[in-house]
Amino acid sequence: MMSIRQIATFLLLLTLAACAHKPKGYADEAMRWSNAQQLVLVTSADWNATNGELRRFERGDNGWTQVGDAMPITLGRTGTAWGIGLNAPRNDGPVKREGDGKSPAGVFAIGPAFGYAASARTGLDYKAMGTNDWCIDVPESAYYNRIVDRSVVKAPGLDKSSEPMRRDLHADGDQRYREGFVIEHNADGAVRQGGSCIFAHLWKAPGETTSGCTAMAPASMEDLLAWLDARRHPVFVQLPKAEYARLVHAWKLPEIAL
Repeated sequence: MMSIRQIATFLLLLTLAACAHKPKGYADEAMRWSNAQQLVLVTSADWNATNGELRRFERGDNGWTQVGDAMPITLGRTGTAWGIGLNAPRNDGPVKREGDGKSPAGVFAIGPAFGYAASARTGLDYKAMGTNDWCIDVPESAYYNRIVDRSVVKAPGLDKSSEPMRRDLHADGDQRYREGFVIEHNADGAVRQGGSCIFAHLWKAPGETTSGCTAMAPASMEDLLAWLDARRHPVFVQLPKAEYARLVHAWKLPEIAL
């Protein structure tokens, strides 16, 4: 029969073995966004939901505090799926792929703002889009998931891209990209077929879904851009409610009533 000391040692060894086999990054993944002082949170009913709510939070000495009211948003035409961002990779649910019509779930850095105007009222870096600016959604391209000026960049596959950033000029006056910002999913196209050109942008009409982005009313985007500040390391969190409830403490996210 094992002594109490032997049992304690055995249990300790089991714990260490379990930790050794835990996927790298899960234990400390919340540290990857621990410097974030602003958080944009999107929650939806489930993986298949095509609409949801967006909330803004600021982090101070007492934790996260909500700023303003929740805003309605629309998601991809087939809902959401795990994306490639700051959190450790996950496969305990659908996984986003190129062209699947799903918005990415997870925690993501917020990239630069963009739009049709020469400037915008925002604390994010801003890039005015021109007629030759396209986001490359062609997986075989060396510029996959990057916005490039096609009058300057020459590479095979660029002409196959279906993502002009000046949709007003190339898509019958479409205003969806008049204001928006980059959601850093699959940054630099590191995973081919992992999904590309993921933005927060204006919706075409209330309730109308996207190809995988997160869309909202012009007034909501105006408020959001004016509030966001790159110096505060903002992050974008997008999750179905059940996943949010499961991860809220481990990921040190704001407490909300679901």
